[in-house]
Amino acid sequence: MIRIWGVGGIPQITAGDDLARIIATAEPSLADGDIVVVTSKIVSKSEGRLVDGDTRDAAIDAETVRVVAQRGGTRIVETRHGLILAAAGVDASNVPAGKVALLPADPDGSAASLRAGLRAGLGVDVGVLITDTMGRPWRNGLVDVAIGAAGVAVLDDHRGRTDEYGHTLEMTVTALADEIAAAAELVKGKLDGVPVAVVRGLGHLVGDLAGQASDLIRKADEDLFRWGSREAVLAALDARGPDTDGVVLVPVAGAGNAVERVLACAPDGDPIRLVAAGAALERLALRLAADGIGTEVAAPADGDAEAPAGLVVVARLLIKPEQ
Repeated sequence: MIRIWGVGGIPQITAGDDLARIIATAEPSLADGDIVVVTSKIVSKSEGRLVDGDTRDAAIDAETVRVVAQRGGTRIVETRHGLILAAAGVDASNVPAGKVALLPADPDGSAASLRAGLRAGLGVDVGVLITDTMGRPWRNGLVDVAIGAAGVAVLDDHRGRTDEYGHTLEMTVTALADEIAAAAELVKGKLDGVPVAVVRGLGHLVGDLAGQASDLIRKADEDLFRWGSREAVLAALDARGPDTDGVVLVPVAGAGNAVERVLACAPDGDPIRLVAAGAALERLALRLAADGIGTEVAAPADGDAEAPAGLVVVARLLIKPEQ
């Protein structure tokens, strides 16, 4: 039987607090094989990972190694831990006013320290998970996942096993740590002030040779969804840009100073540059399409007289922002 309960009596955590001692005091009945599930926010607080809220954007930049997708002010990024998160996990919830919390610098290391502290304080062999909340592609709603682990098996590899019909499993690897993290969130909650839970009944997953949460991060060469759709288009365009030397793109504004068309201009009679001008317009059209802006390529018109000296208008791109 599996039992899960929230640990009450955890005070407000500040920098330098001995989190293992606090948890041991609040839950002295911990036993061998228990899994202690700790919200990353109190780990960050104890490790002094709070910064001023007015530096939030700079903090996100500092924690980001790659932008996966961006829409307006929302950024989905890869952190230096390898996690894919909105705003790099920088969060203003459940922290003092005017502050934001960064993720622990080394979540697996933090989990190992907590485990060692609980063993020293209570003489018990427990597993520790540190969790944070993530969104999921193609699914509404948030769920807690493990970002740090010590003494807990984080994956269960079913590959090579057979099901009840004799079929050999070839792909199934279960994220045990994430399942435990999500289950523990049911008793912690986001607004209840219960940042620690205990899971009992999974002692077979606890031990010194268990994995780390970093084992849950998919390697880049195995990631089929490494970019957002817009970012994939832009990356492809940047990687395969044609030689457009000598080609000039001229934006032409209409009513309200909004660009209504872009002219591709090239030296008259140079066939290579004529082709390059068309390619430059096509690249621009793809970039605009990635941001939801429709376009149409059209032939030069009598009114296209904005070409720089020595160049002629080869084609024009009509902007259709309503699409």
